[in-house]
Amino acid sequence: MKTNRFPRIIQGGMGVGISRWPLARAVSRLGGVGVISGTLIEVVVARILQMGDPCGHIRRALAHFPIREVADRVLAEYFVPDGKAPCAYFKNVPMFGMNPDKSLTDLVVCANFAEVFLAKEGHNGIVGLNLLEKVQFPTMCALYGAMLAGVDCVFIGAGIPKQVPAILDDLSRHECTSYRIDVEGAIPGDDFRPCFDPQVFCGMKLPRLMRPDFFPIVSGPSIIKRFFMDQPGVIQGFVVELDPAGGHNALPRGEKKLNERGEPIYGKRDTIDWDGCVATGLPFWVGGGYASPEKLVEVLSHGAQGIQVGSIFALCEESGMDELLKTVAKKMSFRGEIDVFTDPRASPSGLPFKVANIPCTLADRGVYNSRTRICDIGRLRTPYRKADGKVGFRCPAENVGAFVAKGGREEETEGRKCLCNALLTTAGFPQRQQNGCLEPSIVTLGSSMSFVSAFMGKESDAYTAEDVMKYFGGIK
Repeated sequence: MKTNRFPRIIQGGMGVGISRWPLARAVSRLGGVGVISGTLIEVVVARILQMGDPCGHIRRALAHFPIREVADRVLAEYFVPDGKAPCAYFKNVPMFGMNPDKSLTDLVVCANFAEVFLAKEGHNGIVGLNLLEKVQFPTMCALYGAMLAGVDCVFIGAGIPKQVPAILDDLSRHECTSYRIDVEGAIPGDDFRPCFDPQVFCGMKLPRLMRPDFFPIVSGPSIIKRFFMDQPGVIQGFVVELDPAGGHNALPRGEKKLNERGEPIYGKRDTIDWDGCVATGLPFWVGGGYASPEKLVEVLSHGAQGIQVGSIFALCEESGMDELLKTVAKKMSFRGEIDVFTDPRASPSGLPFKVANIPCTLADRGVYNSRTRICDIGRLRTPYRKADGKVGFRCPAENVGAFVAKGGREEETEGRKCLCNALLTTAGFPQRQQNGCLEPSIVTLGSSMSFVSAFMGKESDAYTAEDVMKYFGGIK
């Protein structure tokens, strides 16, 4: 990071549109690491523009984008001056393929630029970008847009992002880079690798960019030693995220078993190897079940720099969660009624995913069964090798017949949820289904919600990012 004093608090890059610039900016100004969730942020920005960009923040940010004609193309494509009619459908953002449409590249770069620009506006704090390794196609464009806005650090989890350090090096020099895509059914010799060339994108020569620090989010230090320690300086530290964390979790190590509730069972191999973390010689933080002042003291005593905190910030005032959902989640947590289920089937990615029992969301079996299965956003689609050697795409949350027709197994579709649409609804940007109903939401939180007692004296209370930072006693 751009300081030799590592902050103790990293705000998690949560969900879709939960960790947006207002939250990241607030945490960063208070001395923590404020983090933007880059997952589907291009769709969020496109929908804000279609709603008329009511406060003008996105347009203000894009006015600073260094390639004016690119920003103008994005605005011409998506901005609706008076906002779309409330009952109208959002114009969908194209899906990624091996050769994405130029308009999609423009949008991803501009959206990540805008969010980081706004998060960094007016202060000198540390702002990071969080991405998912499972969502590979937008990564190069997302990183470049964030770097154009001066992002300080990058966090990537939900997989092992071993290609990212070299990509950051390339992008800092505006050099052409590539990303080898994981393709199901690939055979020896296959190399499915889309490219991104900043000089072609920009059409002009730009000054060298600051290379952001890179912090992979992993389940333990063995991954760091195996994939990132062969060359010094490729990463600047790491986050160890344990299974109580919200969102996607790593698969348990060892034999895969479920408990009586149907959740994956995590064992001793899934706990923290403190000595191994320290032995890397790199700064590290711990996330997942460590969000309390007492736990912060514990991790510091073991040699960690601090903690990564998610769910506390997800329910604070600056969070991007839909206000009604946030209110219900806080009330249920205050009453002790919240139950978070580690669902091994929910995510099309195949990773376990935390689902909170909020009424009228996809956690409700009736809501899940009543939704028409469709994949029209497609960021969690699985690339697969077709018989002709080309790449196709399928999603176990799409229409079952369509999935099977593409070579998928019907049993893989059971219980799968369209997280793309659901998480957009959770952030307040719901698409309308073909029957006119709004897409249902899904709420993901960490396993322990006991922290609410530190902020809420009654179930109607609200709290801010500043309250959270004060709860942890400030910054080192």
